[in-house]
Amino acid sequence: MVFKVYFPSCCASAESGLLIGRWIPEQNSAVVLAVVHFPFIPGQVKQYLSEVQRVTQVNMSVLGSWSNSKQEKQKSLDKFLEDLSTIFSHEPWIQLSKERDSKVWSCCTFQKHPSIPKEDEFILVYYDQRKVMLSQLHPPDNLTTSAGHKRDDASKLTAVFDTVVKSKVLFMTDRYDDGPIKLTHWQSEGVEASIIVELMKQASVPVCMLLTFLLSLVSSVCKSRVLKFWPLSFIWSKLSTCEQLGHRLEHLQIISSNRKAQNQTQLMRFCVKANIFVSLFIDMALGILLMSWLYRENRIGQLADTLIPVADHIAEELQDLLQWLMGVPAGLKMNRALDQVLGRFFLYHIHLWISYIDLMSPFIEMILWYVGLSACLGLTVALSILSDIIALLTFHIYCFYVYGARLYCLKIYGLSSLWRLFRGKKWNVLRQRVDSCSYDLDQLFIGTLLFTILLFLLPTTALYYLVFTLLRLLVVIVQGLIHLLVDLIDSLPFYSVILRLCRSYRLAAGVKFRVLEQKAGKPLRLLMQINPLSYGSVVQTYRLPTYACYPKDSWSSLCKKLFVGELIYPWKHKGEKQD
Repeated sequence: MVFKVYFPSCCASAESGLLIGRWIPEQNSAVVLAVVHFPFIPGQVKQYLSEVQRVTQVNMSVLGSWSNSKQEKQKSLDKFLEDLSTIFSHEPWIQLSKERDSKVWSCCTFQKHPSIPKEDEFILVYYDQRKVMLSQLHPPDNLTTSAGHKRDDASKLTAVFDTVVKSKVLFMTDRYDDGPIKLTHWQSEGVEASIIVELMKQASVPVCMLLTFLLSLVSSVCKSRVLKFWPLSFIWSKLSTCEQLGHRLEHLQIISSNRKAQNQTQLMRFCVKANIFVSLFIDMALGILLMSWLYRENRIGQLADTLIPVADHIAEELQDLLQWLMGVPAGLKMNRALDQVLGRFFLYHIHLWISYIDLMSPFIEMILWYVGLSACLGLTVALSILSDIIALLTFHIYCFYVYGARLYCLKIYGLSSLWRLFRGKKWNVLRQRVDSCSYDLDQLFIGTLLFTILLFLLPTTALYYLVFTLLRLLVVIVQGLIHLLVDLIDSLPFYSVILRLCRSYRLAAGVKFRVLEQKAGKPLRLLMQINPLSYGSVVQTYRLPTYACYPKDSWSSLCKKLFVGELIYPWKHKGEKQD
């Protein structure tokens, strides 16, 4: 029979004593957690293990004896350790020893009721107890039935890691304690502690209470009925700045809350809060840097002086474009009457827009000065405000696109309906299908007349729709890049990436074994090393959820909408009902 013994490397130089840990019968494995030294009373050892087992819920027992041959009078001590198997009823009793001034180890088992004599084989696995204790084992994803052995290996490793992690209470006892039990484990030289960390924990309690009170007050104001009325509710749901502020408010509530998330380990819960905190810190730091840059050397005034001429230049370019469309664009023969009506309609809107810009120009610098102060809330808030400013400055382009799209969509659907009339078909609204239908002569005549009119007016409408759709797509691309940058800052797990860079063992994807010694008649000695998660897996696992401000369409759906004239990138949020 093959036995596996997981032995902590910190106990390799420990004095002789008893091995305590957990026996996993499904794997024929023993996970050694600590070594109990002399002198001790067996009754006190049993009582101590029962208390630890009650707290940790780990089936802990005395697994066997540990003999370090560097001590004198070793023969009598070995006999005494072997006799201890009659007091501690564990089957099998593991006897692990290390020869004097040598790296040679020996391992055997002692059974009280031996059956057929068999030669046992041992695999001695060294592991770093501290790293295993502080690490979080992430099981491999997408395990299929054909890779069942990988799933079994992952479950075996999970049992070993869970045993060490749940035995945290055992590691609180060091050699300086005055108790009757003397242990050797990864903290036997002194329990790890940090005065700064403890002070921060004590100081964080009143800070979190104050923050929770302020956030509850702000959230109650946000959920009040005043914001549910039409003007405020419309503004709150359409502006990216409001969405980003609400998203950051949820992050602050998660940080200050004491509720434990379900189906998450302690490390994962801590990583979620730490990722949010670091993301907020970096966001605000970048925002303060941006604010200090804006308010230095009167850059706000320079930006205001640049913004008005740019808006006027865009309006003039649109006027030139409409004048070109009202002529003979690219040598195309357009419908003269419809071309003039559409051109003058859009020119009038541009005239209104220029008048609005001239009216707002004296206040632009003051507005930008107050808007720049919002950068102290974070770079993402400043970028969201920039996206809203772009949407407001290009509102006339959005109106042109909506007018052209609605007119083009009306003609497309009219032509498709009249085309079904020629074929003796009609659209059944109740059953959502095309049915056969008989039409009389008058209906066919009127349908033919309307089809001819719509068909010959379609090129003029399609040209206006094409031009304004391209302009709208340009604005959408710019706003999309801004939203991608905001989502990147909001969702990137900065703390987990830093943890992977500095302490990669904390995020474990698995383990690897390195052969230390392989000799005939001696146990196979292996060194267990932790394989860290890849950076891509870290980002995928600990990525923070972000708000979906706009619905995400596939390329086929986007092309279909462009062809039939449906609105793309509408001001509707994910989950709302589309018309």
